[in-house]
Amino acid sequence: MAQVTAFDVARYFIARSTDSEDEGISHLKLQKLIYYAQGYHLALYDTPLFQEEIYAWMHGPVCPDVYRKYKANKANPILEPSDDDFTKIFNQNQIELLDEIYSVLGQFAAWKLRDLTHAEPTWKNHEADASVIPHDEMREYFKTRLN
Repeated sequence: MAQVTAFDVARYFIARSTDSEDEGISHLKLQKLIYYAQGYHLALYDTPLFQEEIYAWMHGPVCPDVYRKYKANKANPILEPSDDDFTKIFNQNQIELLDEIYSVLGQFAAWKLRDLTHAEPTWKNHEADASVIPHDEMREYFKTRLN
């Protein structure tokens, strides 16, 4: 299997949002789901899901590479059809994790997810200088969030 990228994770969540009763996913919400996917993957498997970095920006954690790709959508839903065979991109554990994140956190509005991330130390510790949120900090924080 090839190395998973943040774009793969984004496409997965976009596909989930258009395959369900939802009508697409906003850019802000997509960023937060990507952040949670990375954090929980680090906590569960001690390894990043993808290599792209996540930064603490004004409206919460953001993967700048994904931000640049979808920023033109602004607050509008991203409706990007996907014919990806995600079983060739993700292993079974990763698919189960992404599905769980989408099912639990995907039900919340973008601004609710933004507010949730603003209460977390991983964002708070870096928001003043909009710096990278280190993997080790994400791993340690999300380990405290596991049941």
